[in-house]
Amino acid sequence: MRDPDVYRARHGIPEVFASCHTAVIDGYAIQGHVPAREIKRLLAERPKARGLAVPGMPGGSPGMEGNRSVPYEVFLVLPDGSPRVYARYGR
Repeated sequence: MRDPDVYRARHGIPEVFASCHTAVIDGYAIQGHVPAREIKRLLAERPKARGLAVPGMPGGSPGMEGNRSVPYEVFLVLPDGSPRVYARYGR
């Protein structure tokens, strides 16, 4: 799909969590630069959720390593679209 916003919305991830990538793994949407550790945790725990999201492209997240690292959060997107902090990095 050429328009990532359409794909993200199709999988129930609100615009506030927008990033450059959306994947679907075993029924969960993965939005943005989510660490593999948290995806593995999600698949092990199997919470009732739409998926995981890391909004934007924070420095230090997977694929964005380099000279600049910033603290960021991984959000669990609940069935109603609301977020819950699932993990924190860089703090």
